[in-house]
Amino acid sequence: MSETQGSAELEATAVTSVRAAHAIDEGRLKEYLKGVLPDANGEMRLSQFAYGQSNPTYVVAFDAAEYVLRKQPPGELLPSAHAVDREYRVQKALHGAGYPVAEQHHFCEDRAIVGTPFYVMERMAGRVFKDTSLPGCTPEHRQEMYRSVAEALARLHTVDHAAIGLEDFGRPGDWYQRQFRRWSRNFAETGTQSIPAMDKLGEWLQENMPEDDETRIAHGDYRMGNVMFHPTEPRIVAVFDWEISTLGHPLGDLAYCAILYGTTPEQFYGLVSLDRSALGIPSFDEFNSVYCKAAGRASGLTAAHMAHAFYRFAAILDGVRARGLAGNAASSDAADVGLIAPDVAARGLKYAMEGLPE
Repeated sequence: MSETQGSAELEATAVTSVRAAHAIDEGRLKEYLKGVLPDANGEMRLSQFAYGQSNPTYVVAFDAAEYVLRKQPPGELLPSAHAVDREYRVQKALHGAGYPVAEQHHFCEDRAIVGTPFYVMERMAGRVFKDTSLPGCTPEHRQEMYRSVAEALARLHTVDHAAIGLEDFGRPGDWYQRQFRRWSRNFAETGTQSIPAMDKLGEWLQENMPEDDETRIAHGDYRMGNVMFHPTEPRIVAVFDWEISTLGHPLGDLAYCAILYGTTPEQFYGLVSLDRSALGIPSFDEFNSVYCKAAGRASGLTAAHMAHAFYRFAAILDGVRARGLAGNAASSDAADVGLIAPDVAARGLKYAMEGLPE
């Protein structure tokens, strides 16, 4: 049980009134959903999740049922970005395979309904933590929760993607090079700030790219804020935000999740400077080992994996800032969030030069 019944885990599931930039025609949506969802009866109440930087996500409540609706943001988008159709497809396939994701109810590609394609899934009950120190939890539960994070990722990477109809969900092999090309191109096209460490890290990666000989389902944004824990137990009940999922290298997911071991609490809720032992949070090596054991791997992360993850994360953060400055981000603090990108790039360069974190 929790040490205290705090509200930290509720921040990430908090809802607010729909922001003006993400307003939709509620009357049209109501009539449409009544035609495709059996429990969409009575009055409809629409609110928006306050947390999240990407695709606007809403709670759609009817008299006897609540759903979650996720759509593309308004405005001009980069090619292949905000692919809600892929989110829907991968979650539907994984739910059928027994993996912990929300049940998918409906996908709509008709832009006339809410302005962009969207999908509707079940609204799940549980705890989502932005703060990776997991405030309000006991040390024993924190340890189990981190173990659950590593094991759930390993479980994803053992799913046979071809067996669940995802054999064409991405290109096999060459994931690290493709991701590097994608995010370096995005940063070059939409970058909001000069980041010298980003340039140096990019040069280092071109000479030290991780080996790339495996293909698994890759979440792409697997981290503490994108998993939901059981309301009282230290186990994961759902993984969310599959927007940039694809077929990729499993250690890319693991390294991205492990970024929190190299950032501070002020830098997207990292663990640097915290007393992890007192909190019950495993070390980097322990987290890596739990994953490897669950995935049946003989070896895990190297400095090159972590450097690549930090480069990618810095590019993603600056992209969030670009959307915030343009006024079409999913979260109101997007422009500020992107300001940590230089520090993230610098940390990645440090790992490239000095090796893995403790």
